[in-house]
Amino acid sequence: MATIGPVALQSGEGASRCPQEGMPRPSDSSELECLQQFKVTKTQLQRIQASLLCSMEQSLKGQDSPAPSVRMLPTYVGSTPHGTEQGDFLVLELGATGASLRVLWVTLTGTKEHSVEPKSQEFVIPQEVMLGSGQQLFDFAAHCLSEFLDAHPVENQALKLGFNFSFPCHQTGLDRSTLISWTKGFRCSGVEGQDVVQLLREAIQRQGTYSIDVVAMVNDTVGTMMGCDLGTRPCEVGLVVDTGTNACYMEEARHVKALDEDRGRTCVSVEWGSFCDDEALGPVLTTFDRALDHRSLIPGAQRFEKMIGGLYLGELVRLVLVHLAQHEVLFGGCTSNALLSQDSILLEHVAQMEDPTTGTACVHEILQGLGLSPQASDAELVKRVCESVCTRAAQLCAAALAAVLARLQHGREQQTLHVAVATGGRVFERHPRFLCTLKEMVMLLAPECDVSFIPSVDGGGRGVAMVTAVAARLAAHRRILEETLAPFQLNSQQLTAVQTQMREAMIRGLRGEASSLRMLPTYVRATPDGSERGDFLALDLGGTNFRVLLVRVAEGSVQIINQVYSIPECIAQGSGQQLFDHIVDCIVDFQQRQGLSGQSLPLGFTFSFPCKQLGLDQGILLNWTKGFNASGCEGQDVVYLLREAIRRRQAVELNVVAIVNDTVGTMMSCGYDDPRCEMGLIVGTGTNACYMEELQNVASVAGNSGHMCINMEWGAFGDDGSLGMLSTCFDASVDQASINPGKQRFEKMISGMYLGEIVRHILLHLTSLGVLFRGQKTQCLQTRDIFKTKFLSEIESDSLALRQVRAILEDLGLTLTSDDALMVLEVCQAVSRRAAQLCGAGVAAVVEKMRENRGLQELTVSVGVDGTLYKLHPHFSRLVSATVRKLAPHCTVTFLQSEDGSGKGAALVTAVACRLAQMSCV
Repeated sequence: MATIGPVALQSGEGASRCPQEGMPRPSDSSELECLQQFKVTKTQLQRIQASLLCSMEQSLKGQDSPAPSVRMLPTYVGSTPHGTEQGDFLVLELGATGASLRVLWVTLTGTKEHSVEPKSQEFVIPQEVMLGSGQQLFDFAAHCLSEFLDAHPVENQALKLGFNFSFPCHQTGLDRSTLISWTKGFRCSGVEGQDVVQLLREAIQRQGTYSIDVVAMVNDTVGTMMGCDLGTRPCEVGLVVDTGTNACYMEEARHVKALDEDRGRTCVSVEWGSFCDDEALGPVLTTFDRALDHRSLIPGAQRFEKMIGGLYLGELVRLVLVHLAQHEVLFGGCTSNALLSQDSILLEHVAQMEDPTTGTACVHEILQGLGLSPQASDAELVKRVCESVCTRAAQLCAAALAAVLARLQHGREQQTLHVAVATGGRVFERHPRFLCTLKEMVMLLAPECDVSFIPSVDGGGRGVAMVTAVAARLAAHRRILEETLAPFQLNSQQLTAVQTQMREAMIRGLRGEASSLRMLPTYVRATPDGSERGDFLALDLGGTNFRVLLVRVAEGSVQIINQVYSIPECIAQGSGQQLFDHIVDCIVDFQQRQGLSGQSLPLGFTFSFPCKQLGLDQGILLNWTKGFNASGCEGQDVVYLLREAIRRRQAVELNVVAIVNDTVGTMMSCGYDDPRCEMGLIVGTGTNACYMEELQNVASVAGNSGHMCINMEWGAFGDDGSLGMLSTCFDASVDQASINPGKQRFEKMISGMYLGEIVRHILLHLTSLGVLFRGQKTQCLQTRDIFKTKFLSEIESDSLALRQVRAILEDLGLTLTSDDALMVLEVCQAVSRRAAQLCGAGVAAVVEKMRENRGLQELTVSVGVDGTLYKLHPHFSRLVSATVRKLAPHCTVTFLQSEDGSGKGAALVTAVACRLAQMSCV
């Protein structure tokens, strides 16, 4: 129990000053009026909360007119602890405990069960150093570090130090921080506006005794949050009420204009001690607050802190006691020199006097030490004064914390915020009732927030060490992530090599030589020229649903009417005759519905199964896929099978003109609107391309003039091993687990069926190294195809906040942190970027060949594109286009998204064939 006996013993200072006998005594109105000033209403607290929140948001946005009264300073701490951090760390703590400096040696073991008590030593900072030059202060700090290490010998090693500097600073990096202004009684010259980390480094170098690397600059509030024991909910708010007061919290980085970041989170220091909105704060300022401010070292500044901070609570109590004594409400009107002396009542005295059990005894002891002779009634009133001052401080602190919670809730768009607040500082440690009042008021002011309060475990020491350890962990994990993703970062030379290899494979395939590109003629000899007219039927068979379409091609427009029919499993896996009879039945039904019965319309048949085309209306089915297994079809001409079914129906007349590949349909669909469209590209579940080749280059088709659309079947590019230099171990794993190992290698690096699997294998690898998900493998990650490619499109969407990215991953059963979510995002970006670049290299090979075929210096051409990956992924199309521009600089390429390539495209193939047939007849 602290007393102030020594003060009272000084000559003359303990003498009481009493009023003369016979002077009238005032009523209790002075007492009531005095204590009433410290009462704060809920409405007043809500105004403070709203005003502080408004100022916080202004500061986050970088608004300077009007100037926000609260500085929102990024601390460059981007992650909270995982609980796995390990290592030895040196900590220097300056300003957290007033006029002292502390050095600590902290050992983190990564487990609660094997914690190691830190070694520490405290050094009193002489007054002349606190008010001297900056060099004096930092030389003193460096000397203390050396003295501590001399007393606690360590192995010869480069020591990593976290610097806890508890003053308002502007940080520009984790180890770069400029002092804005001194507080807490410090006034060292030549430091404000300077990088304090650099000043410390220079002092350590001048000392020259030990090799110490200053890794992180941390204020005590951030240390408090980081030093909090991990519980069931994340600790993302730090609250310190010590000599001063401050808070910090994990803000979405995209909301902090000063950072210019759009992903992740960052810890923001809310320098709320400077809050000074007169409209909100003015009504709760008392005459004692104004008197205290006037006598302080920094009049007019840190007004909010002076109503809450432990450095000032004792002085506020002293001013009230003096006032009541001078008005003869206390001590019989007597005062003493000690009572009249500034800072003679300290925070610990207030806490002791307010103690419900021993408070009365403490009041007598402390006041007697001040040279006073309190009566029993005096003791009760003094306790009430302490309670009033401290209750108001806790309520004001609650209003400020409620503003931070509201900001968190709004930033994360959550209806109910579940969060832990780490508390630290001597006011919390020595004044239990402060926390109780704070909790009650936070519940009242922030009812939508579920808040738990956790005392920080030595935030200045362990917390600062934890910041340093987290920084080291993130740096190590960053190195592993970059090494893992490095093979996916394709440079210009690699992409040019892919382009060259594809070009060579195209030439070999066209000549009929061994090649991984089959270069199949489609017998489509021209693209639409806009003169096509008429009504056409189109069939689209590629899955369990089958479409029949009526396509009306008129001048400047294409109208489509379609009907979807299902194909029962018993028919899809029955006989070929059953299947094609069912298809004809569907066509007849459609004709009847559309009033087309008896008409013989030209028909295009999109048949999305592997075929070898022998003519425009001849296609040999190589094998069934997608769950079809109708007997008697493989090795047969599917157009012939369809015509036979039509013949069996007798009364039906249908003119089957063309069997169409979906890639060709895509090109033709876009070609109707743009005559320059001479290439088709599919990037969806699978991938393929087609283009208009000079007929003279197609060895398998007779003729030397005109053009022929070539179905490249480019998904098989690289099956000869030519892509081996780009294949990663993750590609190999996906290939080995597929139904066709060693085949479709290009497709497996590009298409939607496989990208999610590549990502899953990378995530498994990173998890095994402890980089992701705290090294804990989950069952969902072990499940094949759990990570759908659509998740890549969703995760990489610019419109999604990191919270939504986390929600997508949590829906998969993954327990993850914001750091994990960011790394998963980077993995997705690397995999999809490589896919888009490889696709672009392929397109560049095709358009460059077309340009050289025609002997042009410059080629202007359009590419019709379809496929969910291309259309739905937020960046895929842009990356493809950028790669083509880079690799084919003499080609101006426009990408057109196809509308119904398999339906409209099939009809346009038929329309062009009819036009060409009419021309040949003429």
